[in-house]
Amino acid sequence: MNIGVIGSGSWGTALAILLSNNGHQVTLWTRFREEAEMLENKREHVKNLPGVRIPEGIRITTQVQEAVSGKEILVFAVPSQFTRSTAELCKPAIGKDQILVNVAKGLEEGTLYTMQEVINDVLPENRVVVLSGPSHAEEVARGIPTSVVIASHQEETVLTVQDVFMSENFRVYGSHDLIGIEMGGSLKNVIALAAGVSDGLGYGDNTKAALMTRGMAEISRLGVAMGAKAATFNGLSGIGDLIVTCTSMHSRNRRCGILIGQGASLEEALAEVKMVVEGVYSAKAALELAHKHQVEMPIIEQVNLVLFHGKSPREAVFDLMERDKKFE
Repeated sequence: MNIGVIGSGSWGTALAILLSNNGHQVTLWTRFREEAEMLENKREHVKNLPGVRIPEGIRITTQVQEAVSGKEILVFAVPSQFTRSTAELCKPAIGKDQILVNVAKGLEEGTLYTMQEVINDVLPENRVVVLSGPSHAEEVARGIPTSVVIASHQEETVLTVQDVFMSENFRVYGSHDLIGIEMGGSLKNVIALAAGVSDGLGYGDNTKAALMTRGMAEISRLGVAMGAKAATFNGLSGIGDLIVTCTSMHSRNRRCGILIGQGASLEEALAEVKMVVEGVYSAKAALELAHKHQVEMPIIEQVNLVLFHGKSPREAVFDLMERDKKFE
């Protein structure tokens, strides 16, 4: 197929390499001319994916028209806070028959939309597919075996996108639970911040296991209240993505949390990580959704207090531990 990948960060570049290796014609778009020149001349994303060769067949461009026009599938791989503006930028060149695959994980502040809802808001005539799961770009780009899940309301669209992405090292499961897939992918970033804070404070495996387990209980409660299937959160986009994001140093959310736990401010931690930390942008929206649906989310609440209201991380952990006794 002829595919455009919109966004040349680590994940967009990794997926472009995967799709090219699968035999597809791939165009990779970046907004930045310097980045385009680096990718074209060195055939490597020097900053984000050092040592990974970008196949010669992948076309690099800064021209939206070239990246979008005539493509059967478009992969939106920009950070969640830029998803709406990028969809607006691409809109004049997008045809209604093109399949749009969103791979960003997050919630939009203000509207509280998932990324699929954001894209559908801008491009209501297109089919939007969500791809999520435990999938570090650094590993996918190197062909390390990975499993993900894609979700769409249309069975035929799921099957089409599965065929496009599947390879011997990249297994793709299907789902119709768009809300569940997106909420799992978005909120695990917030829990990963909490897990990183725990590591930064010097706490152990017991603490992190409790945060992950109770964090998934919060994610599942909110997702089900919004119409998701409970079983989805036991899958790749739920517990699978939570495990990898809370435990790996590839995770920018965990790394940011570690720095905060060690005493850095949010601004200092973001400057040190040098990449977009999606959980920071999803934390406020997650808490607003919890209030809207009257769902109790104590970990998400404490993360917000630490990130945006100056609460001590150690005090936040204490307050979580001192809550009234409950049955699990």
